[in-house]
Amino acid sequence: MAYRIIIDSCTDLTEEMRQDKHLQLVPLTLQVDDTLIIDDTTFNQKEFLRLVDASPNSPKSACPSPEAYMELYGGEEDIYVVTLSDKLSGSYNSAELGKKLYLEEYPAKNILVINSCSASVGQTLITRKIKEYVEAGKKFQEVTQLIQNYRDTLSTKFVLENLDTLRKNGRLNGIQAILTSVLNIKPIMVGNDDGSIRKLDQARGIQKALLLMAKHIEKDVSEPEKRTLGIAHCNNYERALFVKEEVLKKVPFKDVVIVETAGVSTMYAGDGGIVVSY
Repeated sequence: MAYRIIIDSCTDLTEEMRQDKHLQLVPLTLQVDDTLIIDDTTFNQKEFLRLVDASPNSPKSACPSPEAYMELYGGEEDIYVVTLSDKLSGSYNSAELGKKLYLEEYPAKNILVINSCSASVGQTLITRKIKEYVEAGKKFQEVTQLIQNYRDTLSTKFVLENLDTLRKNGRLNGIQAILTSVLNIKPIMVGNDDGSIRKLDQARGIQKALLLMAKHIEKDVSEPEKRTLGIAHCNNYERALFVKEEVLKKVPFKDVVIVETAGVSTMYAGDGGIVVSY
């Protein structure tokens, strides 16, 4: 069956995925003060990080419109849509509204919109799994059930090098930000089942935080020999390799995928941030 997978730009892609004709990107828009940035193939990570670092204000993102999604729903193919968590963006709601509007005219069309309840490399893994199911010959309804089950088993964790964005957007008060900066405390964050985030643990120094995150992965992963570990890094490939090596010392994952953060993930992760999903 012919198919397309529509992904919002918080889905961080491997080079192979960038070349895949079955994938179509719907970009979010980023804003740093008066500068607007389209999160597509033109995104310049280093320039974006420079703008964020120089600004006293939190960067913002704007989700795609329902029309942006609806325009891509045409054709004979089955459509699968992967968005970042609806707790972080309105992208999922836009995709769903676009679907509702499209089905009013073409009610027989197969369209599945998946709220990843994650972001970044969590979306990457969901996108890869949809492709795997479809190319194994699974029908639309079967893929729908399988991918929702897969989504519900995913765990996403991340470690931030820099807490400035959390401070600027009000998720961390000024005193906490000062204390964590002075004491070099790095939080280990985890995605909840509903796509919201919370602090799981913390350690003094980035290296210790990454090692502690690896221990948490070892503790809560099930059947790793059947699972892929996804690692996204913001401007620090060597750190991603370190995480890969440390996790694989403890956990026999079937496969590991490393990606670099695009615009939205860069905004959330910050320079040096690491996101894992499995």
